Amino acid sequence: MSAFPAPKHPNLGFYTLAGAPESPRDLIDEVIEAERLGLGAAFISERFNIKEAATLSGAAGAVSHSIDIITGATNHNTRHPIVTASYATTMHRLTGGRFSLGIGRGIAPIFKAFGIPPITTAQMEDFAIVMRRLWKGETVIGHDGPIGSYPVLRLDPTFDEDIPLSIVAFGPNTLKLGGRLFDNVILHTFFTDETLQRCVATVKDAAERAGRDPASVRVWSCYATVGDHIDEPLRLKKTVGRLATYLQAYGDLMVSTNRWDPAVLDAFRADEMVSNIGGAIDAIATTEQLEHIATLFPDEWLAPAATGSTSACATAVRRQIDLGADAVIMHGATPTELAPILQFVN
Repeated sequence: MSAFPAPKHPNLGFYTLAGAPESPRDLIDEVIEAERLGLGAAFISERFNIKEAATLSGAAGAVSHSIDIITGATNHNTRHPIVTASYATTMHRLTGGRFSLGIGRGIAPIFKAFGIPPITTAQMEDFAIVMRRLWKGETVIGHDGPIGSYPVLRLDPTFDEDIPLSIVAFGPNTLKLGGRLFDNVILHTFFTDETLQRCVATVKDAAERAGRDPASVRVWSCYATVGDHIDEPLRLKKTVGRLATYLQAYGDLMVSTNRWDPAVLDAFRADEMVSNIGGAIDAIATTEQLEHIATLFPDEWLAPAATGSTSACATAVRRQIDLGADAVIMHGATPTELAPILQFVN
């Protein structure tokens, strides 16, 4: 039995190194503070710069004792499956079972530019099945499936590990896969209430159809949490800047998932400032540019977020649970920024 107390808020999490951090070492203080505050999970996203997931996972595991560590997400096709399986097993043992390997589809334009093949639902399903076999000590011989052909895949025949698998999901096929086969399903930021409820229902129904207990699949709402206690220029970056960056990367998917008006997205892309900005908006846009970009969205596009006073933010976070989510990632804020809000969360 662990000598460390269980998290006070097991159904609340945060993303470490949100946005474009200056140093990956910021993760260390963030994870320590998150654990002190009683948050249940630290999520690690991966970018091809200073946010390589395996390194960050190890650092988070080394400085923590009770908080779960979840990649949200890495990609199955950027490492050999034996490397990824070994990474997950190492983290599982390092943390005493607090690690979950989370995968996603990645960002299609970046994959195309780097020559990385696009990820399919079939590949993610095949990958999950192979991982679980390897973690149970199986030797996989002659695998020929969606993730590729491998003469032999093997870790250690003595292994008998139960390592949770997580998946970042947008569309119905991925949501259904999450319900059938994964332990955590991580939704995207700026999902409307209707979208959240629809996604939860899709996951839970797929779990039930697969003969699983729907309650065994934890659906995480990823909910932008940016209170008025944060200076306005930074609030703009964490709200307007973040949404604008998502629209740069996969705007069509965001709009179709939320059933928003695609004409607004067309106008956003056609805007001279947006088309000439030359990088991720949340990383390089000035306050003046963000103020202009804010005029390109209707209020409803920025509404799915916890904003306003700290108590109002806490109420909004709790409402995500009322709407059907099992847990909430308070996205876009550091633990220090979340501390005043957590005072009002039951």
